[in-house]
Amino acid sequence: MKPFRVHKGRVATLDRINVDTDQIIPKQFLKRIERTGFGQFLFYDWRFAADGKRNAGFVLDEPRYEGVSILVAGKNFGCGSSREHAVWALADFGFRAVISSSFADIFANNSTKNGFLTVRLSESEVAELMRRAEQTPGYELTVDLEQCEVHDDSGFRAGFALDEFVRHCLLNGLDDIGLTLQHEAEISAYEARHPAAPVLL
Repeated sequence: MKPFRVHKGRVATLDRINVDTDQIIPKQFLKRIERTGFGQFLFYDWRFAADGKRNAGFVLDEPRYEGVSILVAGKNFGCGSSREHAVWALADFGFRAVISSSFADIFANNSTKNGFLTVRLSESEVAELMRRAEQTPGYELTVDLEQCEVHDDSGFRAGFALDEFVRHCLLNGLDDIGLTLQHEAEISAYEARHPAAPVLL
């Protein structure tokens, strides 16, 4: 898993509340078994009509938001079903972090396990970031997990809280497998002392 330490990137806004996981990645795309390739289907029902033709006017399809890597969204982002595919779709699209005033717990947990950062700021701070991003072409933010703060080059600065264990895992790129492999020597020593039982045919 790729560590998350300090990331500077361009910002897109999604000024909607209660964005659920079926809106992030609709159910018809959950049949894929890979973790990649979901970005093209991100927010599919908002970006495309029933006949597959692109809808005009969806914010992420605006030319000024090409190449963005930080999403600022309304409260209760990632609610709904527990599909991990929602995080995969956001990451595959190119996002490294989402900033909101609140997240669904399961979505936030899935994000952690995929090296994807969810940043909780106050509603007023989120509103200010949206205003700046909408008024400033190419608006950029720095998300600093080492210092637990978000800042731009125009005076905005806000701290955020994160569980210390979650922060440790993100800083060091440790998913559940990575955490286990930190004890690889002890596991190997245990297995050497306890050989596998013979297979009876």
